[in-house]
Amino acid sequence: MALSTSEREAFLAQPHIAALSVEAAPDRAPLVVPIWYQYAAGGRPWLLTGTSSRKLELIRAAGRFTLMVQTVEPSIRYVAVSGTVEGYEDGTREQLTEMAARYLPADKVAGYVDFAWDDHGPQTKVVMQPGQWVSSDLGSV
Repeated sequence: MALSTSEREAFLAQPHIAALSVEAAPDRAPLVVPIWYQYAAGGRPWLLTGTSSRKLELIRAAGRFTLMVQTVEPSIRYVAVSGTVEGYEDGTREQLTEMAARYLPADKVAGYVDFAWDDHGPQTKVVMQPGQWVSSDLGSV
């Protein structure tokens, strides 16, 4: 059964690891990789990725991408959102902190941010304009 708008937005707002999918080339399957993302119900999903990463190169070329999140307990449930890129901006330490706080215990955030800021190189924030949603709750099996 498809989720309602409020159900799918609430589900996407939870701190799942997303599968990011973006077209790789006309003769290749899409690139699909796990990624952290940020989303608040009713807003625009966004992510940070390396400014020189293949992901960002492909997103720029395609102008769109998909995020898909799922759980298997307490029920099999998923949400996929696809859309066009609304904008790019240089990633900031504050955005990295916000993202890390979504996924890590509070006492691990500062250490991770220090490491990532120094080790991962420049980041780019990519904001999606959602265009298509696919969702389902298959119930408990």
